[in-house]
Amino acid sequence: MRFSILPAFVLLLPLAEIAGFVVVGRAIGLALTLALVMASFVIGVILLRQQGIGILRRMSAEGRNGVMPGRELLQPAMKVIASLLLIIPGFLSDIVAILILIPPVRDLLWRVIAKRFVVVNAEGGSSRGPQGDFRDRKPNSKVVDLDEEDYHREPNPNSPWSGKHLGD
Repeated sequence: MRFSILPAFVLLLPLAEIAGFVVVGRAIGLALTLALVMASFVIGVILLRQQGIGILRRMSAEGRNGVMPGRELLQPAMKVIASLLLIIPGFLSDIVAILILIPPVRDLLWRVIAKRFVVVNAEGGSSRGPQGDFRDRKPNSKVVDLDEEDYHREPNPNSPWSGKHLGD
């Protein structure tokens, strides 16, 4: 359901950006419009060089290792995304980028995004973030953490899945 509007969004965004160029161009003129586009491009490149693309690589590596990317890592990553949006020509993308660069907006985005992170570690276990240790969970939580010693299976000879009943 969420992705059903994606094609319409992809088609309408360039049209909206073009409409933005027309509106801004009529209001301030062609030369100033082009100057604004070039200025946002330069600012985006400067921010991207400052933050570095390495932050995205570090986030990816932590995700592969099963570590939940923390706020200290996601904040610079949001700045990288904002700088990429500034590099894209268009005023709507610039507005979104400027909003992402405002710290309270980034904090709000962090709260929304962090709920959607699911990190799968190498052993196949998963965790949702942001969360601390299992001791931080609410007492009425239905999650039970077991160690390997606490949980083990032994074959049950009476099980219909054991294969012994096939000859009967």
